[in-house]
Amino acid sequence: MNSTPSPNADEAPADFIEVIPDALDPAHCRAWIERFQASGAAVPGRVGGGVHVELKDSVDLTISGRPEWRDAEAALNQAVFKGVLRYLRRWPHALIAPLMLEVADADGSRHRLTPERLRAMDDAALAPVVQTVLRPGAINLQRYTAGRGGYPYWHCELYPRDPHAETLHRHLLWTVYLNDGFGQGETEFLYQQRKVAPRTGSLLIAPAAFTHTHRGNRPDGGDKFIATSWVLFQRAEKLFGG
Repeated sequence: MNSTPSPNADEAPADFIEVIPDALDPAHCRAWIERFQASGAAVPGRVGGGVHVELKDSVDLTISGRPEWRDAEAALNQAVFKGVLRYLRRWPHALIAPLMLEVADADGSRHRLTPERLRAMDDAALAPVVQTVLRPGAINLQRYTAGRGGYPYWHCELYPRDPHAETLHRHLLWTVYLNDGFGQGETEFLYQQRKVAPRTGSLLIAPAAFTHTHRGNRPDGGDKFIATSWVLFQRAEKLFGG
């Protein structure tokens, strides 16, 4: 009986977890940690139901919307967007499976966006398509204290919370590791049986749904600092009007 090979049949099974080393300059990461520590604006970390330190023990600062953090927010979003373009070229159905997209050729004719067409597009062509469909979320800086902090609760990023359903628009999660030099502290994915060790400046991207249930392990021997957020779908009224 013949079978159709998967798109990556000659590769290891895909887990849809992308880790991009050196996505951010380590000097920027160190500077942001210092600013975070000195800000005096951080608050206890929250989960969907509020502050529950037995589920998540952290100190968080939302930098989006703060003028003094606009430069860091822009740098992080720029690095993440570059990473998302790379992610979509590897797994193009993350963009084209949810929506039937069309793109214009040089002669003005329009064609359905296929994986092959997407992978062949340069950044200048692909970026506006991605920006039409997806948008950045609010960015949080987080500190997990050595020997105590962590996010031990197995969780995903996609859940119903508010009447505007913002949390249901989350498509991808991302984390930038701002430091390393401590033990453990990995991002651990349940079903993929994979632990991602923090490395300063590296970017992690993965799906937001239950398939990528994960937790943040407790750091040992040093505090762990991250920047984290989501890539969300545009709202229906922007995509389709009305």
